[in-house]
Amino acid sequence: MITAVSLSFNSNLLVRDGRDSHSRKRFQELSVGSPSLGFLGKNNCFRLCGLCSSSLQNHPYGSPMEDKESVLILMRHGESMWNEKNLFTGCVDVPLTSKGVEEAIEAGKRISNLPLDIIYTSTLIRAQMTTMLALTQHHCMKVPTVMHHRTEQARTWSQIYSEETKKQTIPVVKAWQLNERMYGDLQGLNKQETAEQYGKEQVYNWRRSYRVRPPNGESLEMCLGRAVTFFKEQIEPHLLKGEHLMVVAHANSLRSIIMYLDKLSSEEVINLELSTGVPMLYIYKGGNFIRRGSPHGSSEAGVYAYTESLAVYRQKLVETSSDA
Repeated sequence: MITAVSLSFNSNLLVRDGRDSHSRKRFQELSVGSPSLGFLGKNNCFRLCGLCSSSLQNHPYGSPMEDKESVLILMRHGESMWNEKNLFTGCVDVPLTSKGVEEAIEAGKRISNLPLDIIYTSTLIRAQMTTMLALTQHHCMKVPTVMHHRTEQARTWSQIYSEETKKQTIPVVKAWQLNERMYGDLQGLNKQETAEQYGKEQVYNWRRSYRVRPPNGESLEMCLGRAVTFFKEQIEPHLLKGEHLMVVAHANSLRSIIMYLDKLSSEEVINLELSTGVPMLYIYKGGNFIRRGSPHGSSEAGVYAYTESLAVYRQKLVETSSDA
């Protein structure tokens, strides 16, 4: 099985448009870095907010505009109460367990010093809880602010009128297109009992086949249609501008997006396993998505070694703390 963990920054890079990427699709577990700059005080965190709130390329110490690179973090929500009970969840809106809360907080620590401009998440509470809990750990101390733009009235009533306050927020956009695959008549059923009733092979086909739909539910192909279309139309343009994004969603909506980013075949994607609460880092540069694995508990410098711009970003963090 393919495990959603990581790749070393100096080997087996996966480039979306690369011809040889399919031969190296297996994720290899690697500890990449939970950069700990906890010694930064709150004042220093606010001094660094400019680093987090705008692209690295727009800063005088960033890369040239013609060589833009953006951070993309993908993360499945923490363990939900129905994950714990081994029930088909799909689009049923259930919250996190205490373990899921801990996973979200730990994930936030892993990404705490990566730049973020915008967050996208689903309309389901388990993804939104994960988003908010992870962002409590971010060193820029910005306030995640949910965007309410479905109606003009909602947009007006949720407007922030202080430009200074806006600079201290991170927009959070909810999108139903990032919701989990709808499991139809299986939602709420126990997975083990369902396998015993219908047979393991049938349940496996319902869960993991690319085109087979569970009764009255969505196939992975259908889920991909909405999730990837949304990614291309709403998320990718921000990356093209050099902005840094995080997407917190679900196993199948993220499988769909990863299939697009890594150019996986329909046979490869059905074996892709995504752990709850594990961030996955991509660098977007020159029209390519380069997978850099999961920031996960290694040396502080590791996560910043991915690109020149992130190396400069880390150095500025260190210099700011030294000047305090």
